[in-house]
Amino acid sequence: MSLSSGSSHSPNGSSGGQTPYQDQLTGFCRSNGLRTPTWQIVSDRRGGRTAWSCTVNIQGQSISARFWYDGQYVNSAREDAAQIALERLGQLRPSGMPPAQQLQQPGNQGGGQRPYGVSG
Repeated sequence: MSLSSGSSHSPNGSSGGQTPYQDQLTGFCRSNGLRTPTWQIVSDRRGGRTAWSCTVNIQGQSISARFWYDGQYVNSAREDAAQIALERLGQLRPSGMPPAQQLQQPGNQGGGQRPYGVSG
């Protein structure tokens, strides 16, 4: 497993798009006098592919994303970790599922956006 930290960029260099949970978490920390969250991207070689996930650190507490993602969706792992952090901080109701926009619709054969371990 390899680690990288702090960057808002995915391994392919793109910023990944919208970040509502990350923004909400950063805003919550700022408004409550907490340090800005730090992000650690982790990868794990799985057969011929690499899976990516994320851990967010808030005030010394590490909170991991629930799922592993394809490399082009590293921002989804960051959003997943931020969502879990917000749930633990009481800012969101626990959902038990990844953010809806991350799940691939049945019959949609493109993209590979589905988190590792979630079947469609």
